[in-house]
Amino acid sequence: MKMFRWGLLLVALLLMPLTGSAQQVQDYSKAKNAFRSSPEVRWFFENAYGYALFPVVGKAALIIGGAYGEGQVYRNGKVTGTANLIHGSIGFQWGGQAYSEFIFFKDDAAIANFRRGNFEFGAQASAVAATAGASADTSYDKGVAVFTHAAGGLMVEGSVGGQRFTYVPKQ
Repeated sequence: MKMFRWGLLLVALLLMPLTGSAQQVQDYSKAKNAFRSSPEVRWFFENAYGYALFPVVGKAALIIGGAYGEGQVYRNGKVTGTANLIHGSIGFQWGGQAYSEFIFFKDDAAIANFRRGNFEFGAQASAVAATAGASADTSYDKGVAVFTHAAGGLMVEGSVGGQRFTYVPKQ
């Protein structure tokens, strides 16, 4: 299993140049503003216990896919720590893309689960060409709501995979 993870990471690194032409959001405030302008997300900003923001996630795939992003975790509008997102998948998939990801936490239990590294999710089917808008599940599922905003790229997929997160508290 460990060899499989390293294989996914290697494929992602080799294919990452495919995402180079995608528009990249480098600034946390730009990413926040992109999400805040969406009516589906506004309610979560006003009511969530906390959230994690990954302003740029680069993803590449050719049957085996991988993605990586770095972000920050917030509570009461203040940064409480940083987080890394690692995504691995396998299935019918090809291409590369860049996107932003927001994870809203409903309560203390959901954010505590994330901080402990017990939070994972996966299985997807999507098609992204050039630039697309926000997509999301409009309610909490197991205490979290996830929103993504495609910055650009070309990705076609029907895959099974998952995301794993690593949290580091602010010093």
